[in-house]
Amino acid sequence: MLNNAETAKYVSELLLEINERLSESIGRVQDTCAPEDFLNYRSRVGTLVYSVFEEILVPIYIKHPELKPPELEI
Repeated sequence: MLNNAETAKYVSELLLEINERLSESIGRVQDTCAPEDFLNYRSRVGTLVYSVFEEILVPIYIKHPELKPPELEI
């Protein structure tokens, strides 16, 4: 997955930022939507964040371990 280290770094940083923003959006939805909408949204965002991590970021970090943030465990 992504042999080019510069591209891998770009993708990693971008996807980590996107995942963070998605996670932040959960609070907004909780504060402004009906409970059933919130639960549905939270579940879907969780699935999306997990998929991005497992399907894209983990393979990048296996190929380029120097890019893995120290707080992440894989």
